[in-house]
Amino acid sequence: MKYRVLITGHLHPTALRILEAAEDVEVTYRPDNPYEDTLAVIGEFHAIISRSETAVTREMIDAGSGLKVIARAAVGIGNIDVDYATDKGILVINAPGKNTNSAAELTLGVLLAAVRKIVPAHINMQSGAWNRHAFMGFELSGKTIGIIGLGNVGHRVARFARAFDMEVLAHDPYIADEVFDAHQAHKVDLDTLIAKADVISLHTPQTPETTGMIGAAQFARMKDGVVLLNMARGKLVDEDALLEAIKSGKVAAAGIDTWAEEPPGRHPLADLPQVVMTPHIGASTEEAQLRVGESIADQTLRALRDEVVDFPVNMPRFKVITNPRVKFYMVLAEKLGVFANQFLDFNPRQVQVLYRGDLTSDEGVMVRRAFLKGFLKNTAEETITFVNAENKAAERQIQVVDSEDPHFSDYSSAVKFVVTDHDQSFSVGGVVFGENNYRLSHVNEFLFEVVPDGELISLINVDRPGVIGQVGTILANHGINISQFELSRNMPGGQAMSLIRIDSPAGQSMMDELKALDNIISVKRIRI
Repeated sequence: MKYRVLITGHLHPTALRILEAAEDVEVTYRPDNPYEDTLAVIGEFHAIISRSETAVTREMIDAGSGLKVIARAAVGIGNIDVDYATDKGILVINAPGKNTNSAAELTLGVLLAAVRKIVPAHINMQSGAWNRHAFMGFELSGKTIGIIGLGNVGHRVARFARAFDMEVLAHDPYIADEVFDAHQAHKVDLDTLIAKADVISLHTPQTPETTGMIGAAQFARMKDGVVLLNMARGKLVDEDALLEAIKSGKVAAAGIDTWAEEPPGRHPLADLPQVVMTPHIGASTEEAQLRVGESIADQTLRALRDEVVDFPVNMPRFKVITNPRVKFYMVLAEKLGVFANQFLDFNPRQVQVLYRGDLTSDEGVMVRRAFLKGFLKNTAEETITFVNAENKAAERQIQVVDSEDPHFSDYSSAVKFVVTDHDQSFSVGGVVFGENNYRLSHVNEFLFEVVPDGELISLINVDRPGVIGQVGTILANHGINISQFELSRNMPGGQAMSLIRIDSPAGQSMMDELKALDNIISVKRIRI
């Protein structure tokens, strides 16, 4: 059989040679092919390889009746409807980690250009001028760089910064302490980093948690004359707030490779000489494109031949699981992982999985992976899938063990996850009553029967009269409607925990009011 592959993004020539050399593959290379033209022919192909040029939408997937593989010759998959591809049984693959060094080197290049005012000096000389004193900069040596996100790119930036004799602060709540130590980065919270760094460099994925994480409030707490670098994702930074911070002098210089809207058009930041701008070229090196091209070509061939691939974004083949109860528990486990990720105040070293009921060992593996997928999915630069979740946990020094324990629940079938650090422990469990009928059944020693979905507030308080009434009043004053309120106590007069499902997101001012109440121990905002 001849597999037909359509390529709509620019690939390195080596990647094309690999694909064209395969006897069972026929390649059509149409870089920058218009969407409508691709839509008209996609039904003839078994695989499509793109970069950002082609939106692989639901419409495109429906038209691609023969598609087996959607390949992204890059890390980001925002142009692909992954969920719909999964529903259709189409494998989505990408090429993470291949541009790490290139992106880190660009970060240092932009930083040097910004602090030494290289771009305006160059433009000045192009006009025939010679004004040496107009471009006074500063050295990196002895300065403090704050790195937000110590993943693949972030830790290389830390290494490069150390070579310039910079002190390195880093914030990443999802990375083990050992990683900070290995890269000589001092672990700090985000507020400390923002307040102490001379240079702030972002290297974190865009998630609901990180979108808009640098805005007017954060700029106000930064040092005067700070340098900001965004080489990760455009929407991490409020560009309007950055513009005002530069105009006021709070931010002395900025380097931007990624933009909230791409292309950004004629952006107001372009008028400021303090800004070094690049058009999302972090991966635009010969070496990175060679590595990306070789990886995506090799994986596409393997995927078409039903062989194992290295970087599956989704895993449509998990639908071969015949026990519907396992599928339901996978959904529940992922929800519990999302809950645990937002509830925990420590980095785990071990996740213990306990089963009760009729799950087999093979089925238990999928439930375990689902929990890890939910726990890690908003914390990594690359997409976390059922396939790579355990490897990504291992990279963070998280040990995963599982066992049967018929005694942890009164339900005939249930699952429980115990997350531990050296001296801290957290457990969360749940039960499935049927399709789309999931319950979070306990958090630590507190028992519940809560639907783990939507917007929740977790509240722990000293068990005293009147606390719940005060909580309800605050929610009402902020126009927040309660859809479910579950209260559990460890003992009368001890501690009580409430899980409150609400119809609309909780604002920060309301959260601050809840935290200020007497007898409140902990308040957390959770979105599942």
